[in-house]
Amino acid sequence: MKKKWIFFDVDGTLLNDEKCIPGSAKKAVEALKAAGHEVAIATGRAPFMIQHVREALGIDTFVSFNGQFVVYKGEVIHKNPYRSADLENLERFAARFRHPLVFMGEADMKANVKDNPLIRESLATLNYEHPAYQDRYYAETEIYQALLFCREEEEKAYASLAPFRIVRWHPYSADILPKNGSKAQGIKKLLEWAGDQPEDVIAFGDGANDIEMLSFAGIGVAMGNAVDRLKTVADFVTKPVDEDGIAYAVDQLRLA
Repeated sequence: MKKKWIFFDVDGTLLNDEKCIPGSAKKAVEALKAAGHEVAIATGRAPFMIQHVREALGIDTFVSFNGQFVVYKGEVIHKNPYRSADLENLERFAARFRHPLVFMGEADMKANVKDNPLIRESLATLNYEHPAYQDRYYAETEIYQALLFCREEEEKAYASLAPFRIVRWHPYSADILPKNGSKAQGIKKLLEWAGDQPEDVIAFGDGANDIEMLSFAGIGVAMGNAVDRLKTVADFVTKPVDEDGIAYAVDQLRLA
């Protein structure tokens, strides 16, 4: 088979509910690399949040922050930080509803409140504690993504807030992305840099923030535990992450 770019989401795809990588997934990734494919990660997480996954799998190419920060074999090839003024407007707007925010940079993240139960509960599902408080973190650090903490019915107030869009990942939290931001856009930047095409891409995911990526890829693979919306755009639906879903797809699609 011709060399492919193979992108894996992290949570719910490479990592199971216990935030562990199944042994079958590790073996599948090794087989893909041995077959000559370019194996990469595409995640909504920050680079510092996936270091342990990259080290465990020997992957040094990734699309992070839902497409806003792209690295190929350790070299940054694309980054798209927010304007401080836009984040200041977001913070001012969220304050009207007493909705806290977390601002994420390449190496760290800070909360704009000292303690909040929605932040604690949401980030605990990623095995992270409540970030430290820092006022106007965005004024001194390049920020690539913000996290909004509110219930789903409350996010409607943000629908017309430019230049953002909201992608929910937890009952109490949602990613704040650029209006046209997505993992697909980050992958597109990488392909343009490498001189390859969307048909050279195979993408694996499970969440709402993977919809554009799977639609963009030559072959989009939804995990068996994926949200229904993602399964409707996928070319192939594999087994759940804890039922050797990645290994099953690699075998069925004859990728290695």
